Amino acid sequence: MHTSEQTEVLIAGELEIRPSEHVARAGGRTLSLSVRELELLAALARLEGRIVSREELYTTVWGAPMRGADRSVDVYVHKLRTKLARALPHAEFIHTHFGFGYRFEREPSQLFHKSGTSR
Repeated sequence: MHTSEQTEVLIAGELEIRPSEHVARAGGRTLSLSVRELELLAALARLEGRIVSREELYTTVWGAPMRGADRSVDVYVHKLRTKLARALPHAEFIHTHFGFGYRFEREPSQLFHKSGTSR
């Protein structure tokens, strides 16, 4: 992840996030993201490579402690994954760690890198 010092610019491969400008681009095209989607994407990208709990993400993006079994983070992660997959089908950015949370890291998509050999 590359971050510019003047204006925050988060870059992961062909994905560029500019939180202060409320813009994210994939392959040079602007993504149509809601405010929450952009905030969640930026929060994950700032912590690239780290597993972040749903609770921490909720507190960071929604600005309040997560209550009970709230699934807002999961719903927004699903929306982000769908939009990112449409824009950049050869890469995956948000990874689930069941029981722990989510991790942001650009990796080749499994759809495009399945091996024809069995192990």
